Amino acid sequence: MRTDLIRKTALTAAGLAFTGGAIAGPITTAYAASDAKPATQTQTDRKGGHGERELGVRYEAQPNFYYCGPAATRNALSVQGKNINVDDMAKEMGTTEAGTNSINDITPVLNKETGKNDAYRSVEISTPDADAKQTDTLRADVVTTVDDGRAVVANIAGTSTDTDGASHSYEGGHYISVVGYRDNGNTVKIADSADPNTASYWITVEHLADWIATRGYATS
Repeated sequence: MRTDLIRKTALTAAGLAFTGGAIAGPITTAYAASDAKPATQTQTDRKGGHGERELGVRYEAQPNFYYCGPAATRNALSVQGKNINVDDMAKEMGTTEAGTNSINDITPVLNKETGKNDAYRSVEISTPDADAKQTDTLRADVVTTVDDGRAVVANIAGTSTDTDGASHSYEGGHYISVVGYRDNGNTVKIADSADPNTASYWITVEHLADWIATRGYATS
């Protein structure tokens, strides 16, 4: 399994852009300077008709700019009723101020905490843009994982737009959790640890696939 699911993003001299999944740019500066404690909110697990399901997330924001990997993993595991310390997970993932290297550092932690060696696997979208087959695979993976009562963790980079028209920009890389779907997986729900003011939003699966492109995600 490849361990280099990392977009080749140039580092700035000031070190504000990282390739491993730390938030870069103005969002990083603003969030790293904040002393506010991570916000917590609880969502109810519900299963509806018409091809939709949302998992209950006990959300926490990441405590610093480079903990998006551990925070996304913690939020993902919370849908299974688990509450794991992000510092402990950061140590297991080898997280540094440059972020968490790749999705392959997160998948083993998800398996360990889920209690099954094969609960999760890493999937790579190696191309600069996701094609139709890769998007279809992601859609199926999200639906299967969420229906199993688990969340997907995705390594993303770049800018994407949610269904409300708001932009979310992580040029240096970021990790998010996918905790629900509707319209048979054509739209997916994101739990985003970067900012408690935008803790969750919906995005099309096509946009998510392109966001993941050149990186990877952990799925059942």
